[in-house]
This record gives sequence, structure tokens and C-alpha cells, in this order.
Amino acid sequence: MPVEVEAGKTYYWCTCGRSEKQPFCDGAHSRDGTDLVPMKWEAPETKTVYFCACKQTKNEPLCDGSHGAL
Repeated sequence: MPVEVEAGKTYYWCTCGRSEKQPFCDGAHSRDGTDLVPMKWEAPETKTVYFCACKQTKNEPLCDGSHGAL
């Protein structure tokens, strides 16, 4: 999912896959009783990055193309 991020800004990537605000956390993990928590990520620079939506990446929270093997 392409997102324009701002240098120094913190983002919270959804790890449970239940958020309605993908790729970011909306608290669904706590409402649904999972043990998963969002991953805190700080943008190193202002640019477009691609957050993982399939939750299979080995480069959390960014896409590494793992969705292609699903």
C-alpha cells in the first residue's frame, strides 16, 4: 500500500490484519482479543513507501513482495 510518509513522524502498522484503516492500526486487535500489537515505525525521510498489506513480509512493516507467493 503506497503511503506518503513524513520524516520523523511515527506510524503504527497493523500486525493483526483486522484494522479497517489498513495499513495502520485502529485498535481492532484489542477489541477482538488478539495478543498482537501494532508495530511502531518512524519514517527516516519524507517519501512514498509501500506498507505491507498481506502481513507476510520479512521486512516489517514494508512490503518485500511476499504477497506474490500467496
